[in-house]
Amino acid sequence: MSGLAFLIPIALGLGMLGLAAFFWAMKRGQFEDLDGAAQRILIDDEEDER
Repeated sequence: MSGLAFLIPIALGLGMLGLAAFFWAMKRGQFEDLDGAAQRILIDDEEDER
């Protein structure tokens, strides 16, 4: 039973840390252009290599 008293606060703290990191990333605009990164893979940059 004392193990649960130790593990539950750790689990809640890690969950809150993950949630805070997610909201920080949202505020910094990390999820603004999800399709752009996928499209940049398909763009041929041969002109820049010469």
